[in-house]
Amino acid sequence: MNTSLLPELLLSELKSDTKDLLQTLVLLEEYIFQGRNVAKTVDAKALQAEQSLDAIETIIEQCQAVINEIESPLEQAEVLLNELFYQHLFIDEQKSDWPVDTFKVATGLNQRLMSPIIKAAIVSEIINACGFHCDLVFVPTKVMVRLCCNDDYAIIFDAISGESLDWHELDLCLDDAEGDPSQYELDSMKRSAVLVEHLSALKNALIREQEFDKALLCVDVLLSLNPDDPRQRRDRGFLLHQLDCFKVAVDDYRYFVEQCPTDPAAQLLKLQLDNITLSDPTFH
Repeated sequence: MNTSLLPELLLSELKSDTKDLLQTLVLLEEYIFQGRNVAKTVDAKALQAEQSLDAIETIIEQCQAVINEIESPLEQAEVLLNELFYQHLFIDEQKSDWPVDTFKVATGLNQRLMSPIIKAAIVSEIINACGFHCDLVFVPTKVMVRLCCNDDYAIIFDAISGESLDWHELDLCLDDAEGDPSQYELDSMKRSAVLVEHLSALKNALIREQEFDKALLCVDVLLSLNPDDPRQRRDRGFLLHQLDCFKVAVDDYRYFVEQCPTDPAAQLLKLQLDNITLSDPTFH
C-alpha cells in the first residue's frame, strides 16, 4: 500500500516534532477505525459520551485544585500522582495483550482501560496542564513517563501502574541497556518512536482479533515512517495475503527474505516461496 494514500493532514502530523501527541493519536484512531460499523442497538447518547474527551478537562481542573495551595514542587507532584491514579482510578495492572478498544483515546479514558502509549499520552497531557514539564522516556523494555519537579529532581513512573522508579531500580534497568550504562542518557523520546510503539501494539491487537484490513492500515502508517523496514514489509505481506491479495504479498515476502536472510521466519518463507508459483492458490 502506497504511503501517498495517507491523508495529507495525517502525514503532516506524523512527520512534525511540534504537533500535540494526543491530538495525533486521535487522528490516527480516526484514520484506522474509519467506517467501523456500530450496531444499531447502541444508544447514541451513550456512544457519544464514551467518545467524548471532556473528562480530561474535568480531571485537569480537579488536579489543579488539589495542588493549588501546596508550595513544594516535589510535594505537588506526589499529591498530583496520588490524585490521578487513586482518586481518578488511573491505576491498573500490566497486561500481556491489550484489547483493541484500549487503543482508542476517548473510549479508553472513559472506561479507565487504556493501552500503555494512550495512557502515557493522556497522563502527560494532564500533568503538563498542571504546570509541570512531562515527557516520555524509554527505560529499557518499556516506555515510561518522566515528571520534572524542578531542575534537579524528576519522577520516572509507569503510566499503567503509577509506580515510580527509585535510583537503584533505574540503575538496574539501565544495566540491561546495550553499551556502557554510565553513558546511557534518558533523552525524551521522539514522537515518531512513540507512534511506532503505539501502532505496532495496535497492529498486533487487530491481528489477534482478525481485523486484517485495519491492521493493514497500521502497517501502512508504520511504513510511512520507515518505508524500508523489512519486518513491517513482512507483516504487510501477511496481511495482504489474509485479504486474498497474494500476488501483491509475494513482493513483500521476498523483500523480507532478502533483507533478513538469517531470520528463522525468513528461512521458512524462502522454502515456501521456492515451492510455489503465483498461480498457486494456497500458501500456509
